[in-house]
Amino acid sequence: MARTREFDTDEVVAAAMETFRRTGYEGTSIGDLVAATGLGRGSIYAAFGSKEGLYLAAVDLYRQRYATPLIDLLRAGSPAREVIREVFVGLVDEIVRDGRRQACLIAAAAMERAHQDDRVAQRLRATTGSLELALFDLIAEAQLRGQIPADRSPNDLAGFLVMSLQGIRVMGAINPDRDALLRSVGVVLSCLG
Repeated sequence: MARTREFDTDEVVAAAMETFRRTGYEGTSIGDLVAATGLGRGSIYAAFGSKEGLYLAAVDLYRQRYATPLIDLLRAGSPAREVIREVFVGLVDEIVRDGRRQACLIAAAAMERAHQDDRVAQRLRATTGSLELALFDLIAEAQLRGQIPADRSPNDLAGFLVMSLQGIRVMGAINPDRDALLRSVGVVLSCLG
């Protein structure tokens, strides 16, 4: 008779996600995951198959907690400039509040794992693709309404904004200076015309 799981999978994945954010995939050992989750090695392997399986679950949870609400915000129908500014300023404020300087798991996974693990790369492409599509739709609609000049490709602007979001995350991890980051946001927003 199989044993029933005696732990909350979401809590375990959330603890692992925070550990991976702090120390990266390579910097996180199974021992670190045991300490963070409270599970034994055997339970981790039984539930997730491997450290990689738990990492993929952590990436999926990160996408659900951080990327999905951002995409929902972009699709909420607010005026494009306002919502884009809100997204960037909110990101800066999140970076500045994060005293532990935890990495964005998407950016960290892109640098550390995407070139080695196609499952990670697929998740990252899906996440950035969804974000880019939401921005494209928002910009294209704003161009039709005359709120953003139509002299630039909405596709190019959406790609640039996604790249800028990730760049601000990386620069914020290096130096979480709110004023400097907000000046960069101002430059990004000026590209909307």
